[in-house]
This record gives sequence, structure tokens and C-alpha cells, in this order.
Amino acid sequence: MITTPVTPKASKRRRKTRTSNVNHRPPVIASKLKVNEIDLTPGKEHLVCPDCSTWVPITGMQGTPKLVPHHTGRAKTAEPHRCMAGSNRPVTIDVEADALRTQLIEGTPTAASRRATKVLPKPKVQPAPATSQVKPARLSAEQVRRAFCQHQQQCLACKGEAKNRDGQQLPCPDGERLAVTFLRLLRQEPKRQAVREFFARERRRFDRQYAQAASTRRASEWAAVQVRVSDADAARKMLPRGDRPADGPSLPQEPQDVKAYDRRQAELGRHACKGLPAKGAPVQPECANCGTTELNFVRAAAAGWRQVLRQTHCGRCAGRFPAWMRTQF
Repeated sequence: MITTPVTPKASKRRRKTRTSNVNHRPPVIASKLKVNEIDLTPGKEHLVCPDCSTWVPITGMQGTPKLVPHHTGRAKTAEPHRCMAGSNRPVTIDVEADALRTQLIEGTPTAASRRATKVLPKPKVQPAPATSQVKPARLSAEQVRRAFCQHQQQCLACKGEAKNRDGQQLPCPDGERLAVTFLRLLRQEPKRQAVREFFARERRRFDRQYAQAASTRRASEWAAVQVRVSDADAARKMLPRGDRPADGPSLPQEPQDVKAYDRRQAELGRHACKGLPAKGAPVQPECANCGTTELNFVRAAAAGWRQVLRQTHCGRCAGRFPAWMRTQF
């Protein structure tokens, strides 16, 4: 007869042992263990073995407390490895069960507060409109009629099935209110339709008036622009022959004036380099508009003085004329 060998399993840990064997390792100090690694409930004393990290009963509480012989795995499992270093190891109980229980209760809320919570994104909700922005929905006779028909299908009083103790049929205030509202809207519908048509006609009339006013306003704006353009053309025609509307010196077109113009420009350049006025020119430049004078033409040019229509103007007076009318010295 062939027998099948039985797989060894870890035995169940006994709470009380009758062995006198004592492990010669240093005892386990209860006060040095964490609060969640020891339980001193009377009759159910347990702690976590420091060697194999399994919960092990404590025996000999009335005499010499020590850990019972145990395996490293759970009971009735295929891990029959005996914990040789932690079995029968003495235990020093230097704390009281009540104090340990109080410390455990006080530490539970602290541990719960340290536990990370799941961050839930807040839904984006549109802000509610203000009272002044809420527009009431317009009621129509057709909407009230559909609501009244739906109410009749669901209401027992409207069907005649709801009766009181005396056998009398109960009235339905909601159905009566819907019926009165439907009749009122049906009676007022022609007047409401006339009002809607009147406002539609007025809106179309206002749109036509706005379109006409816009075209008239646009024509007046173009007329104002044409006036400014005509003024600019007239001012441009007032320039002497040969001048151009730019910040540059005048350029005569006649052949006999070219030589005189070149001589005049050369003379102005020589005197300007020396800081002296040109021959035939005033000693100090004077504004033709406000009468302001400057020390010499070099300082006047640096201060923004310009010639406008062959007349000297200071920087403030020359700024009133367009750029194409101002020329440098």
C-alpha cells in the first residue's frame, strides 16, 4: 500500500505553554515597542515578534512573561518555519494596559489626520444670474393645455377616483388653477398677437430710421473730410513755385535762380558754422508770429526753429503748421 506524504503545515499557536524553556536573548521591552505593536488586553496579551514580525501570544503573565513557540507564517499554512530566535523569548511588561489603551485611542485621530485624502476637482458651475437679469418665461395657451392634460392623466381627483369618507368626490385645486389659466390665455391670445405685431412693425420702422440716419451721418462726415482736403489743397497751392511739401530746402525751377540759390545756401552754411548770421540777414532770428528771438541761427536750428512760407518761426509756432509746410534753415 502506497501512502502519500502529508505536506507539513504551521501549527496553531497556543496561548498557554507548559514548557520551562527560556530563550537566553535579552528580553523584549514593552515600553520600547510602538503602540500598534502590542496588545495587553487581559487574557489576550499579544505583541509583534521583533524577529519575524508576526503577532505572537504572551504566556506566563503571572510569573515570567515570554513569547510562545511559534512559526514565521500564519497558522495552518504551508510555511512550517519555526522562529528559533523569537520563541520563548522573555518579555518585560513595564507599561499598564489602561495607559497603553489610552495612548492608542489618542493616537488614532492623529494618524487619521496624517492620512492623505483624495483631491477632488471642484466642478465649474456657472454663477446664477442676478434678479434683475432673470427673464420670466412667456406662457402660452398651448403650453398650459399640455400641462393640464398631463395633470389629468396623473391626478386621481381629476379622474374621479379620489373620494372622502362620505363618498363625495374630492376637488383638485391644481387642475382648477390650470384650467382657469388656460381659459384666460385663450381669451387673451388675440390681444397678445396684436401687441406682438405692433411691436414688430415699430421695430422695423426704427430699423429703417436708423439706416437712413446712418447714411446721412456718413454723408456729413465725408463732407467734413472734403472740406479739410480742400483746405489742404489750397494751402499747398499757396507755396511758391519750386517749393515742395516736405522738411527740406526750397528748390527753384528757373535756371537763372539756381546759381543765386546755391550762393545763398553756401553763404548761410559758412556763417552758420561760425555761429554768425549771414550777410543781409538779421543779427538774431526773430519769430514772425510771436516775436521771440534767439541768440543765433545755430541755437535756433537746435531749438526746433523752422521756415514756414519763407518766414522764420519758433518751434512752438512752427508746430502749428503741417509737416509739409515746414522747412529747415
